[in-house]
Amino acid sequence: MAKKRVNVVTMGCSKNLVDSEVLLNQLERGKFEVLHDSNETGFDAVFVNTCGFIHDAKEESINMILDYAEAKKRGEIEKLYVMGCLSERYQNDLEKELPEVDKYFGKFDMKAMVDELKVTYQSEFIYERKITTPSHFAYLKISEGCNRSCSFCAIPKMTGRHKSRSIDSLVKEARYLAKKGVKELLLIAQDLSYYGIDLYGKGQLAELINQISEVDGIEWIRLHYLYPTKFPMEILPIMRENPKVCKYLDMPLQHIANPVLKNMLRHVTREETEALIAKIKEEVPGVVIRTTMLVGFPGETEEDFEELKEFIQETKFERLGVFSYSKEEGTYAGDKFKDELLDDEKQDRADELMEIQQYISAELNQQKIGQQFDVIIDRKESDYFVGRTEFDSPEVDGEVFVTTDDELKIGTIVKVKITGAEDYDLYGDLV
Repeated sequence: MAKKRVNVVTMGCSKNLVDSEVLLNQLERGKFEVLHDSNETGFDAVFVNTCGFIHDAKEESINMILDYAEAKKRGEIEKLYVMGCLSERYQNDLEKELPEVDKYFGKFDMKAMVDELKVTYQSEFIYERKITTPSHFAYLKISEGCNRSCSFCAIPKMTGRHKSRSIDSLVKEARYLAKKGVKELLLIAQDLSYYGIDLYGKGQLAELINQISEVDGIEWIRLHYLYPTKFPMEILPIMRENPKVCKYLDMPLQHIANPVLKNMLRHVTREETEALIAKIKEEVPGVVIRTTMLVGFPGETEEDFEELKEFIQETKFERLGVFSYSKEEGTYAGDKFKDELLDDEKQDRADELMEIQQYISAELNQQKIGQQFDVIIDRKESDYFVGRTEFDSPEVDGEVFVTTDDELKIGTIVKVKITGAEDYDLYGDLV
């Protein structure tokens, strides 16, 4: 008798991806054939893991659900399920608008999803996942939820308050991933800065990093999403001294003009932000900071935007992403402030920032020509092996295109001399 087949389709962020990987592992243990983001048909069930972050992401999730609803009508799949953030936030509305879906599950309904397919939920294996990334890197979600009150963000309404996982459970998962061949761990959460306070009465991110770095097989540890407010300064000596911790910091700042920061409820000023950046660079020489900016927030004046542009030009962030503000119902900003800028105006501001960043990135990349870097090889593409330095996170940052006559094994870390540079990507020869 052929195994029943399940496809899990992941929309949104890496935190959603981890949830999908946990579900895939549970179902595979239940003797299902499982696939991820497959374009095939003939599935007994499809789970769409949705994103509810901003308007565009929600629209993309809805369109994916509609596509699979049509596939169900054509008899190409048997059951359609929806899970994740959008389902957590809008389940009642979705049930009315999209009755074609067999069942909706919230973000934390893992057991119910497994039970729905008549599979025994195995909590003792919840730390195990079916890795969907290239096997040499994986995301490690260290907490759920968020205690911040940023006025533009609806995520706490979907994920609840911050809930750290224990250090022991995370080290156990890191060991499991290392045995699977993972060399690079990307620590993720809605807010890494808050890790441990709810469990241990004080921040424990530094202790967690230290313990994970002792896991055999893990060679790179990368930190994503640290808030500037109450930043855990104790991690800086570890980043400086521990060779396994990448000198890479993902710290979303959102803005720099004090009036905008105040209305965003970020609880930080420009002066405090600049002092923090200076301290980080002083404590960790050579550190690369990735940040995210939000433009078009209600009340953002031309003067505020000009201040943001000047700040980016002066600071020269190595990595930068930009979002346009979208009104989210139920948020403080959505309820209190009038969204005055047109979408085209917001997009123009976002484009202007990214144009500035493109020049900064190109300038910084040119300075790397002639230097040597450790590069982890992600894939083979045409005549190149393609990888990343410790200063580049997968999917969001630049890559290094490596020329060599040797056959490199995917996942190995090699020494590369940079010979050329584009705006975001680098070219180099194997040393």
